[in-house]
Amino acid sequence: MKVIFLKDVKGKGKKGEVKNVSDGYARNYLLKNKLAEEATTGSLKVLDAKKRKDAELEQKEKDEAIQLKEKLASLTVEIKAKAGDGGRLFGSITSKQIAETLEKQQGIKIDKRKMDLAQPIRALGFTNVPVKLHNEVSGVIKVHVEEK
Repeated sequence: MKVIFLKDVKGKGKKGEVKNVSDGYARNYLLKNKLAEEATTGSLKVLDAKKRKDAELEQKEKDEAIQLKEKLASLTVEIKAKAGDGGRLFGSITSKQIAETLEKQQGIKIDKRKMDLAQPIRALGFTNVPVKLHNEVSGVIKVHVEEK
């Protein structure tokens, strides 16, 4: 019997996959526990439409991430901090502070966990902070730390 998996079933198939399984296994386990549905022509058309819609959504998200990347490339986040001799900061600038300042100054909300800041910023000047906007799109935020 041909079935469309509604959920992942270990060792048998993943959600959205169409496979042939034995009739007894399909009727007594998969269909009964709503893990799969029978693959009729109507249900296959619905699955195909859902896959197309998901692909369109994915493409839209990617396009938005590319636009955000271009916008981020053209702006600089200004952060003021107290500094001592030689341009060393008292404390440091973290990705959380960068995210908050970016939202206040530009109105762009980016999650601090998406910023790939290996070490907090501890010196005055310009720093490029890599940001993961999408699975396939990464951008850079220019951060300018100046003395208060």
